[in-house]
Amino acid sequence: MSIRPPAATAVPGIFSTWWPLAASWLLMGAELPAISGVVGRQAHAEIMLAAFGGVVFPIALLVESPIIMMLAASTSWSRDTASFKQLERFTTRAAIALTVLHALIAFTPLYTWVVVPLLDVPEAVQAPARLGLQIMVPWNWAIADRRFRQGALIRFGHRETIARGTVVRLAGTISAVAVLWAAGQSGIVIATGSVTFGVFVEAAFVWVRARVLLPGPLAAAAGQPRGPDRGPLLAFYMPLALTPMFILAAQPVVAAGIARMPLPLEGLAVWGPLGGLAFLARSVGIAFNEVVIAHADDPAAEATLRRFAWSWGLGCSATLAIVAGSPLGDMWFRDVIGLEPPLVALGVSALWLAVPLPLLTFLQSYWQGMLVHAHRTRAVTGSVIAFLVVMSAPMVLGVMLGRWNGLLVAMIAFTTGNLAQTLWLRWKWRREGPTRPEQPDHGLDAPEPL
Repeated sequence: MSIRPPAATAVPGIFSTWWPLAASWLLMGAELPAISGVVGRQAHAEIMLAAFGGVVFPIALLVESPIIMMLAASTSWSRDTASFKQLERFTTRAAIALTVLHALIAFTPLYTWVVVPLLDVPEAVQAPARLGLQIMVPWNWAIADRRFRQGALIRFGHRETIARGTVVRLAGTISAVAVLWAAGQSGIVIATGSVTFGVFVEAAFVWVRARVLLPGPLAAAAGQPRGPDRGPLLAFYMPLALTPMFILAAQPVVAAGIARMPLPLEGLAVWGPLGGLAFLARSVGIAFNEVVIAHADDPAAEATLRRFAWSWGLGCSATLAIVAGSPLGDMWFRDVIGLEPPLVALGVSALWLAVPLPLLTFLQSYWQGMLVHAHRTRAVTGSVIAFLVVMSAPMVLGVMLGRWNGLLVAMIAFTTGNLAQTLWLRWKWRREGPTRPEQPDHGLDAPEPL
């Protein structure tokens, strides 16, 4: 006789936790292509798009990367008032440090000495890119505070606030775009000003909604009389902080590899739109990470979460395969992005290589969430190192041989790197996860029959 899992771990319960986060990630994934579409219709569009997409946003993301995982950390760490306050202080200090670093890059000779030669920024792009970096100085603070409070909201069941906050952010971004466009501002001002304003509006909304936590569930939560000391918090969070930094380090490796293989211009031109479409398909899987952390307290949750990851991951991969094998793929690269026919064909052929990524992302989120909940965060950093090592091998081989299309090699490298990351997380969870009865090995822990 089968035993029905508790309501908290039933698929409908997990779905109700997941869908607001998934919607938030989907909307965020659509934000930047929409802004780029506006900038592409402004004066000096090529220069402004190069400044925003090629300099400002990559640098802003790199500076921001240490606090990207604050959402997962807060979902796991914010258990009571003491732990919440401790993580709040930690977040504030990190936000101040990153804001100062961003300001130094934007307003001092560091921009000329480091950014320009590192990225080989064309002369026409240098001035607008620097202006964009200056406008985005407040970005780090808003991102850090928002993600910290979102994690606590998720932990205590206020997940609908995340989706509502994303709608508020989009409304703020669209409003800023309209005002700046009507005021005749340049494309770089429209792009960076609207993104920064939208993030601040969302951060303010989340701050207001999170005020109910301190006198409510945080105060009522059972826990230690005071939060853990600073040492364990640093040991818990630093591996998480390094994880997105290592992932972002893959971007220059890919770009450098494509530029050194056959059809470099074509490959670089298609890589961005291809990555954007793959990210949209993967984004709902990224959102599953916090869902796993939020439900992992329930001992009956593990099998249900794993089934959810497999079913939705396979569904999203199948959807991407349908796009690649139907006119939808041509429409994305030709009508939405505006590529020429030879580049459209190249993009669609490379898209097939991305089909496994949504499934791998769901599985990564499952095992990573379980490891973070168990405070095994070093294993998460190790998985990203495995990703980088395995991803780099095909790129190096492709450059050495010089025979294969750089875009296809890059996509093969990216997919195999993600497979290595997934297998590493699974191995570390089975080895370091909480003690439980011995279970049969189902390959990649495929779900048991329902």
